[in-house]
Amino acid sequence: MKKIAVTMGDPSGVGPEVIVLALSSPLVHDICIPVVIGDLAVTEDAIRLSNSALKLRSIKSAAEAVPDPSVINLIEIGAFEGTIKGAATAQGGRAAASYIKQAVDLALKGEVDAIVTAPISKEALKLAGLKWPGHTEMLAELTGTRDYAMMLTGGPLRVVLATIHTAIRDVPGMITKERVLKTIRLGQRACCMLNIQSPRIGVAGLNPHAGEAGMFGDEEITAIFPAIEEANREGIPCTGPYPPDTVFHKAYKGELDLIICMYHDQGLIPLKMIAFDKGVNTTIGLPFIRTSPDHGTAYDIAWQGKADPASMAEALRLASEMRS
Repeated sequence: MKKIAVTMGDPSGVGPEVIVLALSSPLVHDICIPVVIGDLAVTEDAIRLSNSALKLRSIKSAAEAVPDPSVINLIEIGAFEGTIKGAATAQGGRAAASYIKQAVDLALKGEVDAIVTAPISKEALKLAGLKWPGHTEMLAELTGTRDYAMMLTGGPLRVVLATIHTAIRDVPGMITKERVLKTIRLGQRACCMLNIQSPRIGVAGLNPHAGEAGMFGDEEITAIFPAIEEANREGIPCTGPYPPDTVFHKAYKGELDLIICMYHDQGLIPLKMIAFDKGVNTTIGLPFIRTSPDHGTAYDIAWQGKADPASMAEALRLASEMRS
Protein backbone atom coordinates (compact mmCIF):
# COMPACT_ATOMS: atom_id res chain seq x y z
CA MET A 1 0.00 0.00 0.00
CA LYS A 2 1.08 3.55 -0.64
CA LYS A 3 2.21 5.69 2.25
CA ILE A 4 0.45 9.05 1.88
CA ALA A 5 1.33 12.29 3.65
CA VAL A 6 -1.86 14.16 4.62
CA THR A 7 -1.30 17.84 5.39
CA MET A 8 -3.67 19.39 7.93
CA GLY A 9 -4.34 22.53 5.90
CA ASP A 10 -5.44 25.66 7.75
CA PRO A 11 -6.03 24.56 11.38
CA SER A 12 -8.82 27.15 11.67
CA GLY A 13 -10.75 25.57 8.80
CA VAL A 14 -12.40 22.20 8.22
CA GLY A 15 -9.15 20.40 7.35
CA PRO A 16 -8.56 18.74 10.75
CA GLU A 17 -12.21 17.62 10.92
CA VAL A 18 -12.39 16.09 7.45
CA ILE A 19 -9.09 14.29 8.00
CA VAL A 20 -10.29 12.69 11.24
CA LEU A 21 -13.67 11.81 9.74
CA ALA A 22 -12.14 10.31 6.60
CA LEU A 23 -9.57 8.30 8.57
CA SER A 24 -12.33 6.99 10.81
CA SER A 25 -13.43 4.81 7.89
CA PRO A 26 -11.65 1.43 7.76
CA LEU A 27 -11.98 1.58 3.96
CA VAL A 28 -9.31 4.29 3.80
CA HIS A 29 -6.86 2.12 5.71
CA ASP A 30 -7.52 -0.73 3.27
CA ILE A 31 -5.99 1.29 0.42
CA CYS A 32 -3.19 3.37 1.98
CA ILE A 33 -1.15 4.20 5.09
CA PRO A 34 -1.97 7.82 5.96
CA VAL A 35 0.66 9.98 7.68
CA VAL A 36 -0.90 13.19 8.98
CA ILE A 37 1.36 16.23 9.15
CA GLY A 38 0.07 18.87 11.53
CA ASP A 39 -0.41 19.82 15.15
CA LEU A 40 -1.13 17.36 17.93
CA ALA A 41 -3.41 19.61 19.98
CA VAL A 42 -5.50 20.58 16.95
CA THR A 43 -5.91 16.94 15.97
CA GLU A 44 -6.98 16.03 19.49
CA ASP A 45 -9.64 18.77 19.31
CA ALA A 46 -10.85 17.39 15.98
CA ILE A 47 -11.08 13.85 17.39
CA ARG A 48 -13.17 15.08 20.31
CA LEU A 49 -15.42 17.15 18.06
CA SER A 50 -15.95 14.19 15.72
CA ASN A 51 -16.60 11.71 18.53
CA SER A 52 -14.04 9.49 16.83
CA ALA A 53 -12.61 6.38 18.43
CA LEU A 54 -9.25 6.93 16.73
CA LYS A 55 -6.16 7.20 18.89
CA LEU A 56 -3.28 9.53 18.14
CA ARG A 57 0.10 7.96 17.51
CA SER A 58 2.85 10.58 17.48
CA ILE A 59 5.75 9.63 15.21
CA LYS A 60 9.01 11.32 14.22
CA SER A 61 9.24 10.05 10.65
CA ALA A 62 7.07 8.50 7.95
CA ALA A 63 9.02 5.27 8.33
CA GLU A 64 7.41 4.80 11.76
CA ALA A 65 3.85 4.90 10.37
CA VAL A 66 1.90 1.68 10.86
CA PRO A 67 -1.11 0.38 8.89
CA ASP A 68 -3.53 0.44 11.81
CA PRO A 69 -7.15 1.58 11.26
CA SER A 70 -7.50 2.42 14.95
CA VAL A 71 -4.81 5.12 15.01
CA ILE A 72 -3.80 8.36 13.36
CA ASN A 73 -0.09 8.39 12.56
CA LEU A 74 0.87 12.03 13.10
CA ILE A 75 4.10 13.92 12.58
CA GLU A 76 3.89 16.84 14.99
CA ILE A 77 4.97 20.19 13.54
CA GLY A 78 3.83 22.40 16.40
CA ALA A 79 3.45 25.44 14.16
CA PHE A 80 -0.03 26.62 15.19
CA GLU A 81 -0.03 28.94 18.19
CA GLY A 82 -3.39 30.56 17.51
CA THR A 83 -6.66 29.81 19.21
CA ILE A 84 -9.04 31.37 16.69
CA LYS A 85 -11.10 28.83 14.76
CA GLY A 86 -13.42 29.56 11.88
CA ALA A 87 -11.53 32.58 10.50
CA ALA A 88 -8.45 33.41 8.45
CA THR A 89 -5.42 34.28 10.57
CA ALA A 90 -1.74 34.85 9.95
CA GLN A 91 -0.98 32.00 12.38
CA GLY A 92 -3.15 29.64 10.36
CA GLY A 93 -1.49 30.66 7.12
CA ARG A 94 2.01 30.11 8.48
CA ALA A 95 1.06 26.75 9.98
CA ALA A 96 -0.54 25.52 6.74
CA ALA A 97 2.57 26.43 4.76
CA SER A 98 4.83 24.63 7.26
CA TYR A 99 2.83 21.40 6.89
CA ILE A 100 3.10 21.56 3.10
CA LYS A 101 6.84 22.18 3.18
CA GLN A 102 7.35 19.13 5.41
CA ALA A 103 5.21 16.95 3.14
CA VAL A 104 7.11 18.06 0.04
CA ASP A 105 10.40 17.25 1.74
CA LEU A 106 9.15 13.74 2.58
CA ALA A 107 7.87 13.17 -0.96
CA LEU A 108 11.07 14.38 -2.62
CA LYS A 109 13.09 12.06 -0.38
CA GLY A 110 10.84 9.14 -1.32
CA GLU A 111 9.64 8.63 2.26
CA VAL A 112 6.01 8.94 1.17
CA ASP A 113 4.43 7.94 -2.13
CA ALA A 114 1.95 10.80 -2.46
CA ILE A 115 0.60 13.92 -0.77
CA VAL A 116 -3.02 14.74 0.02
CA THR A 117 -3.51 18.33 1.11
CA ALA A 118 -6.38 19.60 3.25
CA PRO A 119 -7.70 23.07 2.34
CA ILE A 120 -5.74 26.26 2.90
CA SER A 121 -6.83 29.90 2.72
CA LYS A 122 -5.41 32.40 0.25
CA GLU A 123 -6.39 35.16 2.69
CA ALA A 124 -4.54 33.48 5.55
CA LEU A 125 -1.43 33.04 3.40
CA LYS A 126 -1.54 36.73 2.56
CA LEU A 127 -1.97 37.67 6.22
CA ALA A 128 1.12 35.56 6.95
CA GLY A 129 3.09 37.50 4.35
CA LEU A 130 3.31 34.56 1.95
CA LYS A 131 3.10 35.28 -1.77
CA TRP A 132 1.50 32.10 -3.12
CA PRO A 133 -2.13 32.33 -4.32
CA GLY A 134 -2.74 28.65 -3.61
CA HIS A 135 -1.45 25.10 -3.24
CA THR A 136 -0.69 24.61 -6.93
CA GLU A 137 1.70 27.53 -7.25
CA MET A 138 3.31 26.79 -3.88
CA LEU A 139 3.98 23.15 -4.72
CA ALA A 140 5.38 24.10 -8.14
CA GLU A 141 7.86 26.54 -6.61
CA LEU A 142 8.89 24.22 -3.78
CA THR A 143 9.68 21.46 -6.28
CA GLY A 144 11.14 23.64 -9.04
CA THR A 145 8.39 22.54 -11.43
CA ARG A 146 7.90 24.80 -14.46
CA ASP A 147 5.25 22.93 -16.45
CA TYR A 148 2.25 22.09 -14.30
CA ALA A 149 -1.52 22.20 -14.43
CA MET A 150 -4.54 21.75 -12.20
CA MET A 151 -6.82 18.79 -12.92
CA LEU A 152 -10.23 18.47 -11.30
CA THR A 153 -12.12 15.20 -11.25
CA GLY A 154 -15.69 14.51 -10.20
CA GLY A 155 -18.18 11.94 -11.41
CA PRO A 156 -17.59 11.37 -15.14
CA LEU A 157 -15.80 14.70 -15.63
CA ARG A 158 -12.06 15.34 -15.70
CA VAL A 159 -10.88 18.84 -16.56
CA VAL A 160 -7.40 20.32 -16.88
CA LEU A 161 -6.99 24.10 -16.76
CA ALA A 162 -4.83 26.18 -19.10
CA THR A 163 -4.98 29.15 -16.72
CA ILE A 164 -5.67 28.90 -13.00
CA HIS A 165 -5.93 31.72 -10.48
CA THR A 166 -6.11 34.80 -12.67
CA ALA A 167 -8.59 37.55 -13.39
CA ILE A 168 -11.03 36.87 -16.24
CA ARG A 169 -9.97 40.09 -17.98
CA ASP A 170 -6.41 38.71 -18.25
CA VAL A 171 -7.32 35.30 -19.65
CA PRO A 172 -7.55 36.07 -23.42
CA GLY A 173 -4.02 37.48 -23.48
CA MET A 174 -2.73 34.32 -21.80
CA ILE A 175 -4.26 31.92 -24.34
CA THR A 176 -1.33 31.20 -26.65
CA LYS A 177 -0.53 28.20 -28.79
CA GLU A 178 2.36 27.35 -26.49
CA ARG A 179 0.27 27.47 -23.31
CA VAL A 180 -2.57 25.40 -24.77
CA LEU A 181 -0.16 22.83 -26.22
CA LYS A 182 1.63 22.52 -22.87
CA THR A 183 -1.71 21.95 -21.16
CA ILE A 184 -2.71 19.29 -23.69
CA ARG A 185 0.57 17.48 -23.05
CA LEU A 186 -0.10 17.61 -19.31
CA GLY A 187 -3.62 16.34 -20.00
CA GLN A 188 -2.14 13.31 -21.71
CA ARG A 189 0.17 12.79 -18.74
CA ALA A 190 -2.86 12.95 -16.45
CA CYS A 191 -4.56 10.22 -18.49
CA CYS A 192 -1.45 8.03 -18.14
CA MET A 193 -1.46 8.62 -14.36
CA LEU A 194 -5.13 7.58 -14.32
CA ASN A 195 -4.30 4.50 -16.43
CA ILE A 196 -6.66 5.59 -19.21
CA GLN A 197 -5.70 3.69 -22.33
CA SER A 198 -6.12 5.49 -25.70
CA PRO A 199 -7.47 8.67 -24.09
CA ARG A 200 -9.97 10.90 -25.86
CA ILE A 201 -9.00 14.48 -25.04
CA GLY A 202 -11.36 17.31 -25.94
CA VAL A 203 -10.29 20.96 -26.00
CA ALA A 204 -12.79 23.68 -25.12
CA GLY A 205 -12.88 26.97 -26.93
CA LEU A 206 -12.58 30.26 -25.08
CA ASN A 207 -15.40 32.20 -26.70
CA PRO A 208 -19.13 31.54 -27.18
CA HIS A 209 -19.67 28.97 -29.97
CA ALA A 210 -15.87 28.49 -29.98
CA GLY A 211 -15.59 31.90 -31.67
CA GLU A 212 -18.00 31.12 -34.54
CA ALA A 213 -15.22 31.28 -37.17
CA GLY A 214 -13.78 34.45 -35.67
CA MET A 215 -17.04 36.37 -35.24
CA PHE A 216 -16.82 36.32 -31.42
CA GLY A 217 -13.07 36.31 -30.93
CA ASP A 218 -10.10 34.76 -32.70
CA GLU A 219 -8.28 32.85 -29.92
CA GLU A 220 -9.60 29.57 -31.33
CA ILE A 221 -8.09 30.38 -34.75
CA THR A 222 -4.79 31.86 -33.63
CA ALA A 223 -3.93 29.70 -30.63
CA ILE A 224 -6.24 26.84 -29.70
CA PHE A 225 -6.69 25.06 -33.05
CA PRO A 226 -2.96 25.35 -33.95
CA ALA A 227 -2.13 23.78 -30.57
CA ILE A 228 -4.54 20.90 -31.25
CA GLU A 229 -2.96 20.32 -34.69
CA GLU A 230 0.53 20.27 -33.16
CA ALA A 231 -0.55 17.90 -30.40
CA ASN A 232 -1.96 15.47 -32.94
CA ARG A 233 1.30 15.61 -34.89
CA GLU A 234 3.03 14.63 -31.64
CA GLY A 235 0.73 11.62 -31.35
CA ILE A 236 -1.58 13.04 -28.69
CA PRO A 237 -5.19 12.24 -29.67
CA CYS A 238 -7.21 15.40 -29.07
CA THR A 239 -10.10 17.13 -30.79
CA GLY A 240 -11.74 20.57 -30.78
CA PRO A 241 -12.01 23.37 -30.10
CA TYR A 242 -15.52 22.59 -28.93
CA PRO A 243 -18.09 25.22 -27.94
CA PRO A 244 -17.81 25.47 -24.15
CA ASP A 245 -21.57 25.04 -23.73
CA THR A 246 -21.57 21.58 -25.33
CA VAL A 247 -18.20 19.96 -24.59
CA PHE A 248 -19.03 19.05 -20.98
CA HIS A 249 -22.17 17.24 -22.09
CA LYS A 250 -20.05 15.12 -24.44
CA ALA A 251 -17.79 14.16 -21.53
CA TYR A 252 -20.78 13.53 -19.28
CA LYS A 253 -22.11 11.06 -21.87
CA GLY A 254 -18.76 9.26 -21.96
CA GLU A 255 -17.61 10.51 -25.37
CA LEU A 256 -14.51 12.26 -23.95
CA ASP A 257 -12.15 11.18 -21.19
CA LEU A 258 -10.75 14.60 -20.33
CA ILE A 259 -11.37 18.24 -21.26
CA ILE A 260 -8.75 20.98 -21.60
CA CYS A 261 -10.36 24.18 -20.29
CA MET A 262 -9.19 27.71 -20.89
CA TYR A 263 -9.89 29.20 -17.46
CA HIS A 264 -10.76 28.27 -13.89
CA ASP A 265 -14.54 28.64 -13.74
CA GLN A 266 -15.08 27.23 -17.23
CA GLY A 267 -14.06 23.84 -15.88
CA LEU A 268 -15.11 24.07 -12.24
CA ILE A 269 -18.70 25.24 -12.63
CA PRO A 270 -19.93 22.12 -14.48
CA LEU A 271 -17.80 19.81 -12.34
CA LYS A 272 -19.04 21.21 -9.05
CA MET A 273 -22.60 21.12 -10.34
CA ILE A 274 -22.49 17.33 -10.51
CA ALA A 275 -19.83 16.46 -7.89
CA PHE A 276 -19.73 19.27 -5.35
CA ASP A 277 -19.16 16.96 -2.37
CA LYS A 278 -16.75 14.54 -4.05
CA GLY A 279 -14.58 16.63 -6.35
CA VAL A 280 -10.80 16.16 -6.22
CA ASN A 281 -8.04 18.56 -7.25
CA THR A 282 -4.81 17.05 -8.61
CA THR A 283 -1.63 18.88 -9.60
CA ILE A 284 -0.21 17.43 -12.82
CA GLY A 285 3.51 17.88 -13.54
CA LEU A 286 4.95 17.54 -10.04
CA PRO A 287 7.59 14.88 -9.29
CA PHE A 288 5.06 13.12 -7.05
CA ILE A 289 1.30 12.54 -6.82
CA ARG A 290 -0.67 15.31 -5.12
CA THR A 291 -4.42 15.39 -4.63
CA SER A 292 -6.72 17.52 -2.51
CA PRO A 293 -10.40 17.87 -1.67
CA ASP A 294 -11.98 20.30 -4.12
CA HIS A 295 -13.34 22.64 -1.49
CA GLY A 296 -12.02 25.43 0.67
CA THR A 297 -11.50 25.97 4.38
CA ALA A 298 -15.26 26.53 4.89
CA TYR A 299 -14.69 28.83 7.85
CA ASP A 300 -18.46 29.39 8.11
CA ILE A 301 -19.03 25.79 9.24
CA ALA A 302 -15.58 24.91 10.60
CA TRP A 303 -15.36 23.41 14.09
CA GLN A 304 -19.13 23.03 14.34
CA GLY A 305 -19.36 19.32 13.56
CA LYS A 306 -20.85 20.01 10.13
CA ALA A 307 -17.93 19.16 7.83
CA ASP A 308 -18.36 16.49 5.14
CA PRO A 309 -15.34 14.18 4.63
CA ALA A 310 -16.48 12.77 1.26
CA SER A 311 -14.09 14.86 -0.85
CA MET A 312 -11.13 14.08 1.45
CA ALA A 313 -11.93 10.37 1.23
CA GLU A 314 -12.05 10.66 -2.58
CA ALA A 315 -8.72 12.50 -2.61
CA LEU A 316 -7.13 9.70 -0.59
CA ARG A 317 -8.65 7.06 -2.86
CA LEU A 318 -7.45 8.78 -6.03
CA ALA A 319 -3.94 9.32 -4.67
CA SER A 320 -3.73 5.64 -3.79
CA GLU A 321 -4.83 4.59 -7.29
CA MET A 322 -2.84 7.02 -9.48
CA ARG A 323 0.46 6.14 -11.07
CA SER A 324 3.34 8.60 -10.75
